[in-house]
Amino acid sequence: MTELSKLTIADARDALRKGDVTAVELTNACLTEIEGADALGAFVHKTPEIALEQAAAADARIKAGDAPDMCGIPLGIKDLFCTKGVPSQAASGILEGFKPEYESTVTQNLWNSGSIMLGKLNMDEFAMGSSNETSVYGNAVNPWKIDDRLLTPGGSSGGSAAAVAADLCLAATGTDTGGSIRQPAAFTGIVGLKPTYGRCSRWGVVAFASSLDQAGPMTKTVRDAAIMLQTMASHDPKDSTSVEFPLPDLEAALTGDIKGKKIGIPREYRVDGMPAEIEAQWQEGAEMLRAAGAEVVDISLPHTKYALPAYYVIAPAEASSNLARYDGVRYGHRAQLAQGDGIVQMYEKTRAEGFGHEVQRRVMVGTYVLSAGFYDAYYNRARKVRTLIKQDFEQAFASGIDAILTPATPSSAFGLGEMSEADPVEMYLMDVFTVTVNMAGLPGISVPTKMSQEGLPMGLQLIGKPWGEDELLNTAYALENAAGFVSKPAKWW
Repeated sequence: MTELSKLTIADARDALRKGDVTAVELTNACLTEIEGADALGAFVHKTPEIALEQAAAADARIKAGDAPDMCGIPLGIKDLFCTKGVPSQAASGILEGFKPEYESTVTQNLWNSGSIMLGKLNMDEFAMGSSNETSVYGNAVNPWKIDDRLLTPGGSSGGSAAAVAADLCLAATGTDTGGSIRQPAAFTGIVGLKPTYGRCSRWGVVAFASSLDQAGPMTKTVRDAAIMLQTMASHDPKDSTSVEFPLPDLEAALTGDIKGKKIGIPREYRVDGMPAEIEAQWQEGAEMLRAAGAEVVDISLPHTKYALPAYYVIAPAEASSNLARYDGVRYGHRAQLAQGDGIVQMYEKTRAEGFGHEVQRRVMVGTYVLSAGFYDAYYNRARKVRTLIKQDFEQAFASGIDAILTPATPSSAFGLGEMSEADPVEMYLMDVFTVTVNMAGLPGISVPTKMSQEGLPMGLQLIGKPWGEDELLNTAYALENAAGFVSKPAKWW
């Protein structure tokens, strides 16, 4: 029965409708896999009772002929999403014991469709990290392994990526502020889709950087990403950045026909020190799209080199504002106070105990760039650079480009503990290919296309036009079909 957890959403949907399998059987198969996978550190809160109750309800809906595409599909939920009555800690000590009285809009959409919650997934604390090493729960571990070397599943959605790659669930939710869906997807050999900013509601998703955060699906195939996004996305009056823009039938858009489409290759993404195999994979991806009938052309996105420094001004600035609400007064962790301590001491001690080092670092950077003497020099300048980056993409698309192909990451997965904490910039460079997409509010997807010489998966990124998820997914589908990537990690956990 545990083989059932290896199904894709599309295959499981079809099997459920035919009566070949029940949602309860599917859920039990996933729960069995999860119980044996503690070594991966992917699930931080397991919810088997909720899952089986939802599965029974899904089976009743299927029997009654009232079954949306996601009905009966067991999912993992990133710990950044608020789930009613279930711990939602953003992998931070400061939200210890927090159980929301409400459900995020994205997860509510999934439950309304009959999806099943297996539990909450590990992540970098407050989504700040690229390796899942800043979590209060400890590391999530990549199911891909080289000898005895434990590898990062990427971040911040590391638990989501590990759970999907290891077949602990059929799919998972992720969030992407600077690459936190696409980079872990590339590191674990799965598909990760960051939709257009405003496509999925941010309501009930713990905020990191409000102008950059976007929820999206992490799945085994491009088709699954299309099916899951169809349910996750909605206009939400509770989120002022949610946009009422019609979403076409994404699965129906997957024809694989990209004849005549123009694919741009940005010359600025050829960064110094990029491994030869990443460069070769990029060229192979371009050839695959050309062979499928697309026209591949070189383009320029001249402000790309400023994206990373501008991102690491804007994101921490917004984080320092968003995280000011964690004060130990209303919910979460509160420090023990000494005799005579006042409210200021309570704030200081609570935040010092509750926030990890990386979160503290980014809050301090953000507070600094927003301070009176530096607001114009840093924050306002970064916002102007962001506008220029957005204009680069607008000009490329206006010139007839339909999608842009780049590497997803500058390397395959690295070992846990290998990045020096003394030099956080080294870790920040992991986002070099992904942050521009968030800065411009565009949709982007990572598709696994080949294995590295070491035997690790590598992904390519496709960037689409705003609100063009249907075209983007179809181009990704063509790339996925051409690459024929089917590798899975050997089970060691």
